[in-house]
Amino acid sequence: IAILNSLTAILSIGILGSGIWLATRSKATDCMRFLQWPLIVLGLFLLVVSLVGLFGAVCRNKCLLWFYAVFMFLLMLLVFCFTVFAFVVTYKGAGDAVSGKGFEEFHLGNYSSWLQRQVNKESVWSKISACIADTHTCRDMAAKYKTEAALDAATDISSIQSGCCKPPTACGFTFGSNATDWLSTGNAASNTSNGDCGLWSDDQSELCYSCDSCKAGVLQRVKKDWHKVAIVNIIFLVFIVIVYSVSCCAIRSVHRNKRYGYA
Repeated sequence: IAILNSLTAILSIGILGSGIWLATRSKATDCMRFLQWPLIVLGLFLLVVSLVGLFGAVCRNKCLLWFYAVFMFLLMLLVFCFTVFAFVVTYKGAGDAVSGKGFEEFHLGNYSSWLQRQVNKESVWSKISACIADTHTCRDMAAKYKTEAALDAATDISSIQSGCCKPPTACGFTFGSNATDWLSTGNAASNTSNGDCGLWSDDQSELCYSCDSCKAGVLQRVKKDWHKVAIVNIIFLVFIVIVYSVSCCAIRSVHRNKRYGYA
């Protein structure tokens, strides 16, 4: 227990330091500010728990070890519930093939209602869209695809690039100088069946960041990432079970030592 918590204490200091570094940067972007508080909270939380486990093991303090064991049990339940939840809310959703195109496009209605409610919250989406704008996602796409033929043949466009950096194909916009430069036509302007057509902007700071297709592209990325996280969580859960078992053994060892005089 002492060795394990010494390692996690060192890890927590690194996480906490990263959060503080982001918070103190004068040129921090919106995306970096979005990350700083989760890092600070996670770092403090891990540090406190690690210190409790460390002092409980070194000092053979039964109360601290009991607190540590209870926390590990609650953590097991939390990880298990989150893993199940992640699979439940991300089982729906997939890209739709576009005729004559190598990439897929995404529609918000294809995803679970819970995920849709999250990205439709203005307070949430404003942070996510600002984070996307801070990255070079759309800029890289514009630099890579200078002709419509190259864009149509592309198969490595990410879901966020497909949904946020260009208008939906159904809008019928005319390709401009690159993949993020599109010109509205008369037919496109009259297309009211897709609300994203009216939200598209040639302004490189706006593009389709307010579009439902952009939200859908983000949710597709979330779906893939959460599936990966769920697999990691399963491995982490096995690790927690082992640590929990060791902590229970440590409590029994301390109890025997205090009652019978041997460890």
